[in-house]
Amino acid sequence: MRITFLGTGTSQGIPVIACECAVCQSDDPRDKRLRTSVWIQAKGKSIVIDTGPDFRQQMLRANVKDLDAAVFTHQHKDHTAGLDDIRAFNHRNQRDIPLYGRESVLKQIQNEFSYAFSEKRYPGVPHFELHNIENKPFDVQGVTFTPIEAMHHQLPVYGYRVGDFTYITDANFISEAEQQKIIGSKVLVLDTLQKEPHLSHFTLSQSLALIKKLQVPSAYLVHMSHRLGKHADIENELPDNVHLAYDGLVLDL
Repeated sequence: MRITFLGTGTSQGIPVIACECAVCQSDDPRDKRLRTSVWIQAKGKSIVIDTGPDFRQQMLRANVKDLDAAVFTHQHKDHTAGLDDIRAFNHRNQRDIPLYGRESVLKQIQNEFSYAFSEKRYPGVPHFELHNIENKPFDVQGVTFTPIEAMHHQLPVYGYRVGDFTYITDANFISEAEQQKIIGSKVLVLDTLQKEPHLSHFTLSQSLALIKKLQVPSAYLVHMSHRLGKHADIENELPDNVHLAYDGLVLDL
């Protein structure tokens, strides 16, 4: 399985529009962060988790030539707004693209992209197959995804475990029962917004404490705000088994 980090930034991305802070002005390419998303290549299939506003740019940068499915963590715009650009894969491969998400996510997609679901669709609109998932393992083109329910303040969201890889973004609470699904993972990707307390995201100290508790051999932090700090500075503060992810990072498991 190959994991490509398409984006590792928070909802505003980095640099933030009009911001003059040291992180947003950094020349380090690792401090340039599009909205959070990953591309999974497994068993000959190509699957993305979330299609944020930067989806088109991410597909071009990663040179993605085929897409078999998209899986969604939740319905916020920084995770769904780029969905229209999936139509490029409709046209290239002459097939509908399956979308997997909980009922609330699929309803939001149908509302936001209503033109793709109307009875009389305009030529060239994207074509989807909607798959409603529950909190139990499900099959995506032959690849098994196990949902891990977390809370994003008061909004239930899904992270996912795929084999030895676990991916959780936009969360600030994971129950003990759901944490059990993570144990045994070789790699954990975890939401880490900033150092200061936040209403709906894990802080750096909270993420590090959870990683230590779960005894995950290797962990990568994502959904980072410019308030967290420069990549090079924060990387030096982390335990040996924890790293800041960055856009374009590739992991082979």
